[in-house]
Amino acid sequence: MKKQRHMKLSGLVSLVLVIGLIASGCAPPAPAPATEETPTPETLPTEAPSEESMPETTDPPAAIAGQWQGKIVLPGLGLEILVNFGEDSGTIEGTIDIPAQGASGIPLHSIQAGDSTLHFEMLDGPRLAVFDGAVQPDGTIEGSFTQAGVEGDFELARPEPVSQDPLPYLEEEVVFGNDDISLAGTLTLPSEGGPFPAMILISGSGQQNRDEEIPLAPGYKPFQEIADHLTRQGIAVLRYDDRGVGDSTGDPTLATSADFAGDAEAALAYLLGREEISNDQIGLLGHSEGGLIAAMIAARNPQIHNVISMAGTAVDGYETIVKQVERAVLAAGGSQEDAAESAGLQREVLDLVVAQDWPTLQTVLEKITTEQLQALPEEQRATLGNLEAVVAQQTAAQMQAFQSPWYQFFLSYDPARDWAQVTVPVLGLYGELDTQVDATQNTSALQAALDQAGNSAVTIQVLPTANHLFQDAVTGSVNEYPMLKTDLVPGFLESISSWLLENR
Repeated sequence: MKKQRHMKLSGLVSLVLVIGLIASGCAPPAPAPATEETPTPETLPTEAPSEESMPETTDPPAAIAGQWQGKIVLPGLGLEILVNFGEDSGTIEGTIDIPAQGASGIPLHSIQAGDSTLHFEMLDGPRLAVFDGAVQPDGTIEGSFTQAGVEGDFELARPEPVSQDPLPYLEEEVVFGNDDISLAGTLTLPSEGGPFPAMILISGSGQQNRDEEIPLAPGYKPFQEIADHLTRQGIAVLRYDDRGVGDSTGDPTLATSADFAGDAEAALAYLLGREEISNDQIGLLGHSEGGLIAAMIAARNPQIHNVISMAGTAVDGYETIVKQVERAVLAAGGSQEDAAESAGLQREVLDLVVAQDWPTLQTVLEKITTEQLQALPEEQRATLGNLEAVVAQQTAAQMQAFQSPWYQFFLSYDPARDWAQVTVPVLGLYGELDTQVDATQNTSALQAALDQAGNSAVTIQVLPTANHLFQDAVTGSVNEYPMLKTDLVPGFLESISSWLLENR
């Protein structure tokens, strides 16, 4: 019975994950019910606890007052938290932010601060979360976290000071257009010489800013890291906010990958008009969905000089999603049998999506979600409130995602057709621990497509410890993202810069 429950839990988690796609982490998945495998703190209170429920607090020691950053660490999950303590009328006040859940300014209460201990609480009733910690010799705070029967740990440290050293290159805010859409970005240019080779950075699924920040991994800014590294190597870099994000305009809800390719081509047209840029040395670097967008553009634009695909797909969306489900189950500790059963369930769902049999799909999703909720421990079910309402909410969110133009396009589009038209140098980078774009599945398909194009200028590398975000990972699970260092895996930046310099 336990084995069957684990399989079903894995199936629902997978269904939720694939709606966000290859989330270069990218689009955050719709919220899933907490499970024994992946408990999630319940946040977003409708109102603060009443003053009557708050015990007296003491004056904050100097060691406690101010800003802190850290994590709540649960089995298979880590969530970044930002905590701020202050004093008002002789009592300690505090707030907590949980960026990955979109929660900010949640009031803390029952704050007790001693010389070497710290206790505080968040929310109340069945959602009450309790933090009990101790100040460590190095000034950090470590302790236990409990909520709704879920136990974990937390850690806090003072934010590291931000370096104010001047950049050794030029940084310019730019705006370019794609029809009636205005796209805002940052162009970094080496300070001396020119014209320069250039790279256009194309983000993954979901809408991200020019640094490719994602809620699933707070502090992760891969495009900023890549731009900084490449510009120091003499390569100009253009990165931009996706449509509808940051300073860019446009409505992404009706757009597909083909539309986003048009945005990247507008970036290409912009660079072709800049005298600082060498027009015959403009390349594309795409992450996840950005990789298949790069293939679209390179297949039809002779101006493209080279392409770097970071975990870009080379098989159609249907097969990408099925493999994603298998890898997610295995990364969560499931067996091969569990993975196969979950993949079979996913195929049933996707077949209904392809057939656009929406009434049957809704019935299937309602059934799956109901079984998941009923399998949860009683304490966790209690925190969800009205289960029928939760089922309806989750089903509606999944139905909307499956019916979206983006999902419909992604499911049927086969990037191999475009890769088979790409004859410029290609660097394909994959993470062996990637659970969202399987390295084995896509490296073989990419190589086959480029062979069909007669392209011999191909380099494919699989980084052994990298996940889909190219973090240095342990399991590759999406739940692991917020617990890892936000830097790109060691050796990644050097791989792309040395390859680019060899393929000028």
